[in-house]
Amino acid sequence: MREVRTIPVAPGEDGVRLDRWFRRRWPHLTHVQLNKLIRSGQVRVDGGRAKPDTRLEAGNQIRVPPLPDAPPKGEREGLSDRDVAFARSLVLYEDEEVLVLNKPSGLAVQGGTKTTRHVDRLLTAWGEGLERPRLVHRLDRDTSGVLVLGKSPGAAAKLSGAFARRRAQKTYWALVAGFPKPGEGILELPLVKTGVGDRELVRPADPKEFGAEPAETEFVTISRAGNRVAWMALRPHTGRTHQLRAHMLAMGHPILGDPKYGNEASAELSEGLKLQLHARRLTLPHPSRGTLILEAPLSPEMKAGFARFGFDEHEADPEPFGPQRRR
Repeated sequence: MREVRTIPVAPGEDGVRLDRWFRRRWPHLTHVQLNKLIRSGQVRVDGGRAKPDTRLEAGNQIRVPPLPDAPPKGEREGLSDRDVAFARSLVLYEDEEVLVLNKPSGLAVQGGTKTTRHVDRLLTAWGEGLERPRLVHRLDRDTSGVLVLGKSPGAAAKLSGAFARRRAQKTYWALVAGFPKPGEGILELPLVKTGVGDRELVRPADPKEFGAEPAETEFVTISRAGNRVAWMALRPHTGRTHQLRAHMLAMGHPILGDPKYGNEASAELSEGLKLQLHARRLTLPHPSRGTLILEAPLSPEMKAGFARFGFDEHEADPEPFGPQRRR
């Protein structure tokens, strides 16, 4: 597309993120290309600059700049039968509006300059254009577990809205170094990003520091292996980059197997282990009926950690935070 266009946001797209609105129409755009267009101001919403995560409203006027052409059909990276079978093997739940995957550790959710195999590409197994499922939240590359997608623009918007309004209750399992005291509570600690790309990190920040964002994590100890390792349930009340990993490090109990947010004690305990963080359970409203309660079995990486420290997944309460605790 070589001309500037202005396209209105349709009623069924109310609440959709700006970057997802674009990817829906032009799926050949890479994550890097799209973010460059938005951050440079070439993309505008009602005449003003916006961010990739800006939530759109029905009737917004989107300025669409000239976009790179999609590669010829013969040059597109199609999925092999093996890739399609792999994508389908990840399905935890599927209906006409919702797709839920059990994302394995090591698989990125979206691509980048050096990442060609990722969940977003595998979604081609369900089709392209309006048939292609839409991402509504993220998991870190090395975090395994529940990943929810919308199978239509309207469903994706409603699911995204549930996350934005904190109506999605996320429960992560983590193995951490040491024995946290207190064993349960809520950590409120702002975080700020440093670095870029694969070197991006977050660190604790003063609330008044430029770029600092509020971050809140609820935590409960499920079990422990003496004073060496604790099995924790973590519930993020906000969705900051690397939030759980940075918060556990700030508490002095980093997640095992974490190469970015560790210390000497966790490094010693982590020998041979991958990141011990798993998106175990997610409860959120279905786009059109009732409530979805989704649970992902332990990944091979988490099973290795449980086996090393003698934990049994069947000992955990499915809802360790309890119905009366703060959400």
